[in-house]
Amino acid sequence: MSLKNGLFSGAALAALMMAGTASAQTETAEAASTAAAGEEQIIVTGTRVARDGYLAPTPLTVLSTEDIANTSPTNNIADFVNQLPALAGSTRPSNSRLNLSSGQAGINALNLRNLGEVRTLILLDGRRSVPSTITGLVDVNTIPQALVERVEVVTGGASATYGSDAVGGVVNFILNKKFEGFNFEADTGITSREDGFNYSFGGAGGMSFAENRGHVLFSAEIAHRDGIFDVDRGWNQTGFVRIQDPTWTTTSTTPQFLIRKQVGAANSTPGGLITGNAVVAGSGLAANNLRGLYFGDNGQILQYQYGALTFPSPTGAAAPTLTQGGSWQVNDSGRRIGLDPEDDRRSFFGRLSYEVGDGVELFAEASYNRQRVRFNAGPNLATGITLQRDNAYLINAFNAAGRSLTGVGTVTLATTAADLPFRGVDNRREVQRYTIGAEGEIEAFGNAAKWDIYGQYGRADLREQLRDIMHLTRMANATDAVFSVAGNTASPIACRINVDASTTNNDAACVPLNRLGLGVANQAAIDYVLGDPYRDQTIEQKVGGGNFAFSPFETWAGDVSVAVGAEYREEKIKGFVPADFQPIINANGTTTNRWSVGNYLASRGKYDVKEAYLEAVVPLATGLEFNGAVRATDYSTAGYVTTWRAGATWQPIEDIRLRVTRSRDVRAPNLNELFQAGTANSDSVRNPGFSATNPAAGPATFGYSAVVTGNPNLDAEKADSLNIGAILSPSFLPGFTASVDYFRIEMDDVIDSLSAQDIVNRCFEGLQQYCDAITNDPIRSTPTAPYLIIRNQPFNFASKLVRGVDFETTYRTEVPGLFVEGEGSLTFRGLATRYIDNITNTGIAGVVPLNTVGVNGGQYSTPKWIYRVSASYDTSSYSVTAVGRGVSAGRYVANGVECSTGCPLSTTQFPTYDDNTVSGAFYVDLNITKKFAMFGSESSELFFNVTNLFDADPILLPETGLAANSTYSDLLGRAFRAGIRLKFR
Repeated sequence: MSLKNGLFSGAALAALMMAGTASAQTETAEAASTAAAGEEQIIVTGTRVARDGYLAPTPLTVLSTEDIANTSPTNNIADFVNQLPALAGSTRPSNSRLNLSSGQAGINALNLRNLGEVRTLILLDGRRSVPSTITGLVDVNTIPQALVERVEVVTGGASATYGSDAVGGVVNFILNKKFEGFNFEADTGITSREDGFNYSFGGAGGMSFAENRGHVLFSAEIAHRDGIFDVDRGWNQTGFVRIQDPTWTTTSTTPQFLIRKQVGAANSTPGGLITGNAVVAGSGLAANNLRGLYFGDNGQILQYQYGALTFPSPTGAAAPTLTQGGSWQVNDSGRRIGLDPEDDRRSFFGRLSYEVGDGVELFAEASYNRQRVRFNAGPNLATGITLQRDNAYLINAFNAAGRSLTGVGTVTLATTAADLPFRGVDNRREVQRYTIGAEGEIEAFGNAAKWDIYGQYGRADLREQLRDIMHLTRMANATDAVFSVAGNTASPIACRINVDASTTNNDAACVPLNRLGLGVANQAAIDYVLGDPYRDQTIEQKVGGGNFAFSPFETWAGDVSVAVGAEYREEKIKGFVPADFQPIINANGTTTNRWSVGNYLASRGKYDVKEAYLEAVVPLATGLEFNGAVRATDYSTAGYVTTWRAGATWQPIEDIRLRVTRSRDVRAPNLNELFQAGTANSDSVRNPGFSATNPAAGPATFGYSAVVTGNPNLDAEKADSLNIGAILSPSFLPGFTASVDYFRIEMDDVIDSLSAQDIVNRCFEGLQQYCDAITNDPIRSTPTAPYLIIRNQPFNFASKLVRGVDFETTYRTEVPGLFVEGEGSLTFRGLATRYIDNITNTGIAGVVPLNTVGVNGGQYSTPKWIYRVSASYDTSSYSVTAVGRGVSAGRYVANGVECSTGCPLSTTQFPTYDDNTVSGAFYVDLNITKKFAMFGSESSELFFNVTNLFDADPILLPETGLAANSTYSDLLGRAFRAGIRLKFR
């Protein structure tokens, strides 16, 4: 039996228990009944002043240990937290896998309110954690999952309490620091298509010593995912693509873009496609007479069938890019993109505490996390390859097919290079965190007061590596292959640079590469033209701070609670890139890429921040309480800012509690935005000037490399937030709680950069500052197909508005046991977010701000509704949970105008579509757990989890690459996970 089948079969006895999310308001609503039974009520800390979450003015959701352990769809805590509607737009391995040059591929980073991960603050026991990327993102994988007691999600601005970045809110992971005993868990999983195999082993232990004055904790985890590199799904093989109507002109009143199936990219094939050719003057041949020939097995010449609907026309001046029908399935670029990364993680956490005196405890913590992520990022696609008439491989292929090259000057080729290995991501991260401190309790003002001080050092060592990337110069040299003796087809084939008249351009290592066909490439040539660019970066974080919470006096309504504190933080980045992996810096300051992707530069820089805060909770009357905070912050780069929060809760009657919060929050620029030395990413952009009636405007698309650098002169982003909500716990319906919270976040001085397409569009509209950011690459440009170099830099130039409403409801009741003696508990939970606005205004004259709410396609999508509902039945011996989760249907693009006839003129800002709708998604998960004692443990659980029970498809998008929304979709289909948990006390 294989390791995969053995692990999975051995664990597949199992079941999973209670789903849903335990909200703070639910915890409190149940407090009255649990108190009678002697159960301890959990106190959560949505503020620095300890308060039950139900009493906090800012909405606060609490996820308990049972919730996380028993409904997580994988072996990762982030995968469960990401199911919360407020966090559903987060970065996961499935949607970060193509971030080739940013180093973010494979991480789990949380994104509250779809404001961007950089605007969500991640804390561990109320303290910051070292980021895992230069953009400041904390990878949730670095949290010691086996010791997490609960997760607190503050869905509102909290900069005055916790500092910069808490614009969308805070996710605080709370550890069980007094854990006693030993827990062990092992699980494994696989999809119904027998791929995506994964497993994890983890354990946690804790014990007291020295008559309970000391306590030691540790946890360790090993986790592995196989990844899915080459296997595709049926939904990605339908050719569901957006295509421009070949009859459309700039004056048309019909849609510019059509949504069709059985459409393929006609700009390349796995073994190479001739997209055009020049002819010798006076030869009598028509230009492009070879267009449509492509190369199959062993260089066999075949004819591409363009089909009934082609843009542009095969007889036009530009090569076709998309085609419907015909040979639409030949191009394999969309089917050779992987679905899931290979992931190996190792982690360790340890904590030692000792009470040196009454009310004084010293503690030290250390954690180490190592992760390696590998992924298939798609084929080594290349277009616009020019082959000279005397190319040896071209001559051999045509001779073998009995075809003539007489009169042909050059041939233009495009290929998805199936003979070459796919481009790969191979990122490695080592993240360390060390904390020492003291905490305790004293008497102040006649009341108990809590204090803590700490110092912390964090370090992330990052190897951002790409695999099998094209070296542009070597690829050009190897492609330009000729017979070593001109005109003698029996002579050996060599690189032209080594047999031409010049001796200054020789490269003895050059091996000629045949790019015409499948199974024709020489491995030595592949090794010559491909390389593995990388960048090493080290991020360091130093933090020191202290907090003091006390009650100085009381009013007629109760005790006044106050918290004060201060913090110092330093963030630093330094990096190293070998010279051969850096772009060439030209004399005019522009750069020329050596590699098709990567082209790293080393970033260096640091900043520090000093801050102090004051927070107070003041009872004003029976059922009425004020909560306010103010923080003074001084950044060495962005300068001084003040943040504040004012809120109140009011309970006019026992069944209803009202809450409101108003705050000013900030986000300071991160290391990447300040000090990035420059990275390049490559792709293509649509030529906004091209149409079927204006082919002289150039090709339909431009290839480009974008170089992004930092800006040390950035200011902090500023946000004004408003939350208004109500919690209903009707006394006539015990066990029922419902809450509704309206939120509004308005940001100014937003740090942003325009996309490459936006820069090209703005240049086309005549804005010279954007044209100044575009130059032609002298190596890869041709007279008819320029290759663009686009420079970009972040600025404080945008504003943003996000509005919506959160809904949450819970009902719990006791029912007679099914199949067991006694009673069981039946729990229904529902969470939903209805987004109203998510608008970014770039401030560019003539550019209309767009609302992305209701958009399910592309990078900036915000579904109108995101929801999660669950039903759980729990007894002393087993539990069963069913979960439904999904998003509503929406539009493909925010600026698309849907019409059939009588359409307005299509523009780059408001293009016309015959169909701009995209489906939603709904998934059902099933969880079963069997509880019993075994191996001498206090309790044991065998669990089984089915994710996407009905194997529903993802949200399909009309795109030529991966045709799905990878942020809000399940890409893998039905998946199984099973395992065992043992608890020893």
